[in-house]
Amino acid sequence: MFKRKITKAAYDRENQKPVIRASICNGEQVAGFKDIHTGKFSEIMLIRNSKDMGEFLERYDIAEEEVTKEY
Repeated sequence: MFKRKITKAAYDRENQKPVIRASICNGEQVAGFKDIHTGKFSEIMLIRNSKDMGEFLERYDIAEEEVTKEY
């Protein structure tokens, strides 16, 4: 009935890349951005299911192929 509106956000595409950090022991996944130069990871949101992943991709206008997964 009422769909939640997703606001578009931006990130520094030249200096950051989208990354999913996954835990080996419990499988928890966190979406965020990793600085290409320093390697610093900035956490954005917890990914619990495919709906959360879709929201992250839509909010930052990212193609699924651009996201890398790190363990």
